[in-house]
Amino acid sequence: MLVSKFRLASRLFPVLLATLGVAWAVNSHAATKSVVDLQALYKKAVASPSRTDDDRAADAKRKPLEFLQFAKVAPGMRALDIAAGGGYTTQLLALVVGNNGTVWAQEPEMQPALLKRVTSSSETNVIPVIVPYGDPVPNAATDLDLITIIFAYHDIAYMPVDRANMDKKLFDALKSGGHLVVLDHSAKEGSGISDAKTLHRIEEKAVVDEFEKAGFKLEQTGDFMKNPADPRDQPFFKMQIPTDRFALRFVKP
Repeated sequence: MLVSKFRLASRLFPVLLATLGVAWAVNSHAATKSVVDLQALYKKAVASPSRTDDDRAADAKRKPLEFLQFAKVAPGMRALDIAAGGGYTTQLLALVVGNNGTVWAQEPEMQPALLKRVTSSSETNVIPVIVPYGDPVPNAATDLDLITIIFAYHDIAYMPVDRANMDKKLFDALKSGGHLVVLDHSAKEGSGISDAKTLHRIEEKAVVDEFEKAGFKLEQTGDFMKNPADPRDQPFFKMQIPTDRFALRFVKP
């Protein structure tokens, strides 16, 4: 009886392996296709005719493709772009999240460039919101998948803003597993926020410390904007070379 069971198992084992192999191959192909499609979507967004000539001129320094990859933007996301400015990042997000997603573009006062972009572009999933940095989340922006603060946290750092309160509100607005992405110009180690107003820079560690105190966990750092040749002693707008910039991706546990 034992021998018969062994022979049956021997005959079934290759079939089981083959089945598992097919399943693995199908799942691997699906995962690979998903990644490839997402990268293609990022490239399509960067090449979109909706973007302006000024956007394209800024791309060499701002690296939009690498940013979208780092931020893990995906169709259908609900995103909040803090300090949206003229909408460079806002529109990139809108192009990727698509019609099933929404992007709120926050500013404490309306920016004419942002208004022009929103009214002239074909994307209808952008909602400009005029709210202060201290209370930056509009009522409708709940269960967010992504929040971005791009080259603006250093400005907020020298304003009369309760950043601890602001960071906590951002934390509460994200769903569990949601991401906060911060890009900014690097200040010298140990400088904290002391160069925020004069050099428009902020120390990377200071940003990490503030958001971790709000409950965020640092998930990944990015080096796609690093420049070791930057002495970090001038404002970014006076630099003849790209500044050394850090990229941080936090997650809400």
